[in-house]
Amino acid sequence: MSIISKEDFTSLALFNNDVCVSIYIPTQRGGKDVLEGKNQRHLKSKWKEVKTRLEEKGVSKDKIENMAGPVLKLIDNSDFWRHQSDGFALFVSENVFEYYTFPLNFEEFEYIGKEFYLTPLVPMFNGKGRFYILEIQLKHVALYEATNYSIIKVDVDDITPSRLEERVGFDFEEKSLQFNSQGAGGGQTNMHGHAGADRERKDEIFRFFRAVDQGIDKIIHDETVPLVVSCEDSLFPIYKEANTFNHLYPESVPGNPADNKNMQELHAKAMKLIQPHLEKDRTEKTKQFRELSRDKTSVKVTDILPSIYEGKVDTLFLQEREDIFGKFDEENMAVEIQDNKTEDNTSLMNLAAKKVIEQGGSVFLVDTENMPEKTSKMNALFRYN
Repeated sequence: MSIISKEDFTSLALFNNDVCVSIYIPTQRGGKDVLEGKNQRHLKSKWKEVKTRLEEKGVSKDKIENMAGPVLKLIDNSDFWRHQSDGFALFVSENVFEYYTFPLNFEEFEYIGKEFYLTPLVPMFNGKGRFYILEIQLKHVALYEATNYSIIKVDVDDITPSRLEERVGFDFEEKSLQFNSQGAGGGQTNMHGHAGADRERKDEIFRFFRAVDQGIDKIIHDETVPLVVSCEDSLFPIYKEANTFNHLYPESVPGNPADNKNMQELHAKAMKLIQPHLEKDRTEKTKQFRELSRDKTSVKVTDILPSIYEGKVDTLFLQEREDIFGKFDEENMAVEIQDNKTEDNTSLMNLAAKKVIEQGGSVFLVDTENMPEKTSKMNALFRYN
């Protein structure tokens, strides 16, 4: 699975060209639909629509064929389409071809402009709508990427040991049995032997956990989302000691992970634990918006966009499934709002979201009822001391 990084997002956000195509489709994880190629057919159909639109726009045949080549090759890659999550996004331009699988439920959508459309990816980067789950036992390691509604396994086979013996040696269990056998006769010496065995066992587990920590660091190093650990309750203190990730969730998923029937059951338990945290930031920012004076907030796009480019916006709320089109003159900080998408304008929501995320701010896609100020599709909370 290809996971988009902050660097990938920024690179796409900064890219501009005469023709940039962004395609989003929902995908199936498995079952009959996957075996019968539903995901492939969906992208093939969507690309056919995009090609027709490009022809209508007067894009040259050579340019369209140049862009279509890698797309058609991907469509024919049956193995790729058998390993999907909930959503797929494709970004194509001259000399640019990027695609990603996401644990997000996208609506079918395509956008043709001079920039890539990245607004649907906001939940991946607002820091609170996504998290990781590390399922770790002494003979099993698995990493998952999750959102409120989905979970997908991340391949870590090549970067972490899969069981304790791989890290500390396959004589670990034999040594443990020897220690137990030595302690069977009782007495002071055996008590010291047990204490030594316990210390050695904890040290071995710590070394294993540290190796896992170093492995998954290659994936989550730059992330600011929580890492939730699912392990036996007695092992979590050892993992906390071995951990170096700054956003480890302070509590572990209760119960023995071996009891989980599947990853959906693991996801349900993790969500019950972390749900208050996922909602906390947006709830607090919404409360701040409603309590602060109007000089610290805005619902006017003509004020918000210049403020974003001046680095003044801390949090941006965008009404999901809506858009605002127009033009922004960065040199003069002037905004012109227009009724519809045209050849010469752009999505001002997309422009705003990309810039705020680039600056390290928070962006939330919310439904109408949860917008701090429902009369506007774009609300902003300014930075303040």
